[in-house]
Amino acid sequence: MEPWGLAGDRRWVVIDDRGKVVTQRQRPRLALAAAELLPGGGVRLSAPGMDPLTVPVPRPVGTVPMEIFRDKVEAVLAEDDAAHTWFSTFLGADVRLAHMDDPGTRRPVDPEYALPGETVSFADGYPLLVTTAASLDALNSLIDQGDHAGEGPLPMNRFRPNVVVSGTTAWAEDDWSRIAIGDVAFRVPKKCGRCVVTTTDQATAERGREPLHTLGRHRRIDGTLVFGQNLVPLSGGTVRVGDPVTILG
Repeated sequence: MEPWGLAGDRRWVVIDDRGKVVTQRQRPRLALAAAELLPGGGVRLSAPGMDPLTVPVPRPVGTVPMEIFRDKVEAVLAEDDAAHTWFSTFLGADVRLAHMDDPGTRRPVDPEYALPGETVSFADGYPLLVTTAASLDALNSLIDQGDHAGEGPLPMNRFRPNVVVSGTTAWAEDDWSRIAIGDVAFRVPKKCGRCVVTTTDQATAERGREPLHTLGRHRRIDGTLVFGQNLVPLSGGTVRVGDPVTILG
């Protein structure tokens, strides 16, 4: 666990010819691409119809400006043009692959919810996202009773969490303010508002109506459709599958 999130997580991003981030929001086909983290921080790219490509961490020889969710950020382009060509071919658009060389300085957490000095990688807004298995079960039950029951049950990967907690009641995470996972402590700054990515089948890249339709009816909190909580680490250490989760506040 690093101050800005899990080691190696969300350190690479695709940007368009204007320097704006490209995600599944604009290009659902990105759901079909995979980036396997390699020792040293490089990635091995794979996708249907594409030859695998290994991309090393670029040398810090200069940065380019980019924009991610209204944040202006500096990033380092992949050195090999093959990486840009790979993604441009796969998406059918002129894009480039970039790396965050210094997550400790490049992008602060939203100041409305941040403590001094907190930073984040290329994640949407916060270092980690936690969900609970019980909340997904409850949501799927509501979907099953609704107008688009045929789209359920939804798997947890629709919500792309870093951490999934079992053994809670449904929506218990709404009330958390501080937790510990193993020996690593986290603060819980903000509930996670959900977007169109959650409607994208991560195996096919096809979009439906759920879960946003059901979240809009049952989980609209302060004008936002909510599922899960954002996390900011308060200490370093290692988080492991199966670690106990302690609610500290």
